[in-house]
Amino acid sequence: MYYQYKKQFQQSLVEWFQKEKRDLPWRKTKDPYKIWVSEVMLQQTRVDTVIPYYNRFMEEFPTPEILAEAPEEKLLKQWEGLGYYSRARNLQAGVREVVETYNGKVPDNRPEISKLKGVGPYTAGAILSIAYNRAEHAVDGNVMRVLSRVLLIDADIAVPKNKRIFENAVMELIDTEHPSEFNQGLMELGALVCTPTSPKCLLCPVREFCTAFNEGNPEELPVKSKKVKTKNLHYDVFVVQNKKGQFLLEKRPEKGLLANMWQFPMFEQKSNIQHTNESLLSTAFQVELINREKLLSFKHVFSHLVWHMDSYRLIVEQIGNAPENSDWFTIDQMKELPMPVPMLKIWEHYKKEN
Repeated sequence: MYYQYKKQFQQSLVEWFQKEKRDLPWRKTKDPYKIWVSEVMLQQTRVDTVIPYYNRFMEEFPTPEILAEAPEEKLLKQWEGLGYYSRARNLQAGVREVVETYNGKVPDNRPEISKLKGVGPYTAGAILSIAYNRAEHAVDGNVMRVLSRVLLIDADIAVPKNKRIFENAVMELIDTEHPSEFNQGLMELGALVCTPTSPKCLLCPVREFCTAFNEGNPEELPVKSKKVKTKNLHYDVFVVQNKKGQFLLEKRPEKGLLANMWQFPMFEQKSNIQHTNESLLSTAFQVELINREKLLSFKHVFSHLVWHMDSYRLIVEQIGNAPENSDWFTIDQMKELPMPVPMLKIWEHYKKEN
């Protein structure tokens, strides 16, 4: 499709979206704060997974002011299980800027909204077009896939600088009267019809404008180079219980993966160490082992990292105080603490077995 068919392309896409769009909670509002929350949650997470999180989050933090004032632990607890927790921290930091600098109103222009913490070009464009009906590009993976096929763009979408090609293409094609429906239509088309493998071309509302369809090779696009090699790490994880029925948890560092989340004590498995991980645990946390039993083994996959985890239940006697950034908690107290998904998996298994 070349740009001379732009009007027909716009009309076909917008009408299809208005008729076929999924009924999603964030589509029932034009509130830029709520749309911002949904867009952050949808980064690297499936729509079906996000829906209950979004609904609970909006109940807990219905306004920018309430989210801005929330303790981080409460925020992380609401985000628990969604992963990529830096998204939540950046969202809160950006919302605080909105409350402090813009009196609680999310900026309605790209220069100002782009200065907010965690708001990149895509999120800025999504909020501006969906909430404020501004003709702004909002290019995510779905949009790049659709446009690479429609316009036969063979630039590698894994190369960050190539995103600009697709942003320019959207600005050439966008329906300035219906930018919200146009941008959401491109995203919805990529999610439901123009899928990575086996695209449903016969259901596509814009296939007559699609160069890849007309040339018979839609599955060859987009061009995407291989991901970075995955790193594998092996850990022993210990659900440590004292005679009072309390459990030992440690807080992860303030920076890095799963920052400030609570976890069971965890030690990397190494074949060249002289001491077992149980003895390292005893020394580090001032406990004496009474009983040990195996719980479960599994792997947890991050974007470029895989944790292979063997978990155990340990009954211990305390012989000293827990070190800094760790403590003993009752089951009720643990319910209030944000814990990463692999720890929750171990905990659910433990509760079933005991």
